[in-house]
Amino acid sequence: MTKTTLITGASRGIGRALAYAFAAEGCPLILNCRRSRDALQQLASELTDRCHVPVYTSVGDISDYSYVEHLYAEISSRFSSVDILINNAGISHIGLLEDMTIEEWNHMIGTNLTSVFSTCKLAIPHMLRQKSGKIINISSVWGITGASCEVAYSACKGGINAFTRALAKELAPSGIQVNAIACGVIDTQMNACFTAAERRALEDEIPAGRFGTPEEVASLATQLAFGNQYLTGQIIALDGGWI
Repeated sequence: MTKTTLITGASRGIGRALAYAFAAEGCPLILNCRRSRDALQQLASELTDRCHVPVYTSVGDISDYSYVEHLYAEISSRFSSVDILINNAGISHIGLLEDMTIEEWNHMIGTNLTSVFSTCKLAIPHMLRQKSGKIINISSVWGITGASCEVAYSACKGGINAFTRALAKELAPSGIQVNAIACGVIDTQMNACFTAAERRALEDEIPAGRFGTPEEVASLATQLAFGNQYLTGQIIALDGGWI
């Protein structure tokens, strides 16, 4: 049976790789991004042509609860439900906490953490009725250890990890699994700020000797979505042995 899958932040990087991986599994897709309408529509066309799955795209600010309500209303009219929810949307901020404005803080909390609350809250009623569902949150190893000059980002990802563990306990009696992938350094545009020398130095710190790929994150997500039915409440580090 096909599983309708909602992926936030799907226009590039990890989100794009997730879309390809779940389309390959035959899943009808709902793909969200904040601004990149053309890129998202191009991705949808590619997936429809190659994988022959229905794809609905929605451009909007996932930190805005009213937008998420509208998105779920559209999903209900087109697909009836979300069976697999992947919270991938996220932004980064590098700099000293003392230099961060309250507007930047609120924007990061809204995009990275409040969005997870919103999408989960609205997905849960259907999952409860069918007594099944998968929620996969894309997190970071900084949510486990914290990172200097990325305090707000670390706080968001730490919040996602705690949210994942707690919600998993809440929903496990209803057959709904909630897990998170805590990514290490993944080779995406988010890490384009590194110079070639900085990349080499960072790669030297990672026991695997390289950055991870978006496709590796997507592969693990499909395993969580279609694999072990007893695995829930886990924060799985995908970092090449780094942390």
